[in-house]
Amino acid sequence: MTTATNDRPASAWERLTGNRDVQRFALCIATGVVVALMTGKSGNTHEPTAGITGTFKSANGYIWVAIFLVIWALLTAREHYSSSYGAVQRRVSRTREQLLGDRRARYGLYGLMLLVAILLPYFVSNFWQEVLVGSIAPYVLLAVGLNVVVGFAGLLDLGYIAFYAVGAYTAAYFTGSLPAQPPFHVNPFWAYPLAIAFAMLSGVILGMPTLRLRGDYLAIVTLGFGLIIEIVANNLTSVTGGAQGVVNAVPPFSVHAGVHYTWPLELLPGNHVPWYYLILAIIVIVLILFHLLENSRVGRTWMALREDEVAAEAVGINPLKYKVMAFAIGASTSGVAGVFFASKTGTFTPGDFAFQASILVLVIVIFGGMGSLAGAVVGAIVLQYLPQALRGHIQQTDLYMYYGALLIVMMIFRPQGLVPSRRRAREIRLAERGIGTADSLAAPDQAP
Repeated sequence: MTTATNDRPASAWERLTGNRDVQRFALCIATGVVVALMTGKSGNTHEPTAGITGTFKSANGYIWVAIFLVIWALLTAREHYSSSYGAVQRRVSRTREQLLGDRRARYGLYGLMLLVAILLPYFVSNFWQEVLVGSIAPYVLLAVGLNVVVGFAGLLDLGYIAFYAVGAYTAAYFTGSLPAQPPFHVNPFWAYPLAIAFAMLSGVILGMPTLRLRGDYLAIVTLGFGLIIEIVANNLTSVTGGAQGVVNAVPPFSVHAGVHYTWPLELLPGNHVPWYYLILAIIVIVLILFHLLENSRVGRTWMALREDEVAAEAVGINPLKYKVMAFAIGASTSGVAGVFFASKTGTFTPGDFAFQASILVLVIVIFGGMGSLAGAVVGAIVLQYLPQALRGHIQQTDLYMYYGALLIVMMIFRPQGLVPSRRRAREIRLAERGIGTADSLAAPDQAP
């Protein structure tokens, strides 16, 4: 047998298969075929190949192949024209920085976005009004609150949904909707300060003994806290109602101060709009307060702790104090969302606060852009809108496959998130050039 040597010129086949563009093309075609088969027709015992032939007899199979061909073309063009792409990207970044740096332009953009949000319910169907109020808006609040813990302070919290449960059960308790009766009954509006207080207290109770931990250890402890809250709610039947949940419906919000108004039940078309404007007002207030907090001394301290806790402690910062503060403030927002959820739905069970919900909120924060308030809002809108938009077009069993594929693609090609904070985007750019890491602005140690 003749063995090829290193100095032998490569054959045409070797040159073809060794070409990076050809390898990427083959990978994209194969991926498109696999995805088409996964989402296409099903086979059966009598016709094992019916799934393959049925998939490519319809347009669905070829659509998936075409989509991955477009992805291949974009990746190839980006690689071949990287210098031009980089120049365009830098120009877009400078334009955005100039726009956001102009206070009048920035406030004008905020005003335009608020106007769109105010008019939006009148341009969508009753179904989408329900999605806005029931799915998107509460998760916007949850994502903004968790962004304080994960994005600002850099603490991995896997049990964040527990504070959501604390807010909901606080509202149910003080409105007399649980088996355990309170010493006094309040309007759900007055449950807001009580829920904020109880959620913040829960954050402090969790934070004081555990925030001396870091990284994976902190994540495990917070995960345990979230599971404990769900199990207690299930088992403490005499207080929480157990697995059955709320016994008597939590009353809706009402105002009786000169003006008498009660938020309507959401059963009829158009009744979602008053709830939408209520949650929109809450979100706007929270965003304004957190924006001020981000640019305050406390916000800068959180970011210093996130970047390098040892260095921050060396300059006199008390890490435990500011970590507990981050947990308490983030928990308060989750408590506010819990009160809204309890009063809007009227009834709920411990299953509404399962561990998967904590993971979803964390995914929203990372997908939108850690440390970015706008990113948390956009991430919640996109990831809560997509499942509803795809619901009528694909099989429900395949829904989360598309969801997962989107997250994988996003983390590969835009790890900083949809709308990253300027600091985070700069970290990513410097890391790509070998200066520091994606988690620090500090340059690596240079060898002598």
